[in-house]
Amino acid sequence: MRRMTDRPTERTPVVLASASPRRQRLISWLGIDAVVRPTGVDEPLDLPVSPAELAEGHAATKARAASVAAPGSLCLGFDTVVVLDGTPLGKPESDEDARRMLAALSGRHHDVITGVALANHGEVLRSFAVVTDVEMRPLGPAEVERWLSRGEHLGCAGAYNIEHHLARVTEDECFQNVAGLPLCHLYAELASLGAVCVPELVPPVERCDATLGRRCRLGPALCGLTP
Repeated sequence: MRRMTDRPTERTPVVLASASPRRQRLISWLGIDAVVRPTGVDEPLDLPVSPAELAEGHAATKARAASVAAPGSLCLGFDTVVVLDGTPLGKPESDEDARRMLAALSGRHHDVITGVALANHGEVLRSFAVVTDVEMRPLGPAEVERWLSRGEHLGCAGAYNIEHHLARVTEDECFQNVAGLPLCHLYAELASLGAVCVPELVPPVERCDATLGRRCRLGPALCGLTP
């Protein structure tokens, strides 16, 4: 069976196994023009594994499924879970479920874990999980209802989107991991595959800093941009 390394002179198409508009936007910050091909696989939260293993396993399942459908492509799978007091929270099933999640998270620190997997020809090449410590702002009922009225919450793990300033992370943590795609961690993995596989790859640090209006301390180290 042919693998990516069997074709050293060919550019490898990249497939994003996700329907998330945020992930589609963020992957472009790496200079990648990815083909979007969601897999629709199940994401059960009650498996007997740690939250990090859960997210990484779901990401691997998505990447593997996409790579079977697109042989020869480098397929990227992701899964994000919010973890409060050791319990993983997925996407809410209803507005009332979202209110319950947001009330539990309000004013609290919690972890957001994004699993990442790279697959080719039905085989997972690499997988990992990134954990980010997040602090949710105290949320009053009126603010919760304003957020729910936007209609985005049902598609967000933990019922929130950090891009709308409901929560915050420090400059030592990966903001974009909370948005569903740990950009600099993924850049480092893709860069290690070599320029032949993803020749258009560019470090995302400058774009990310400019968008967020801050200077990340984690990204430059991950992307090899620090002396």
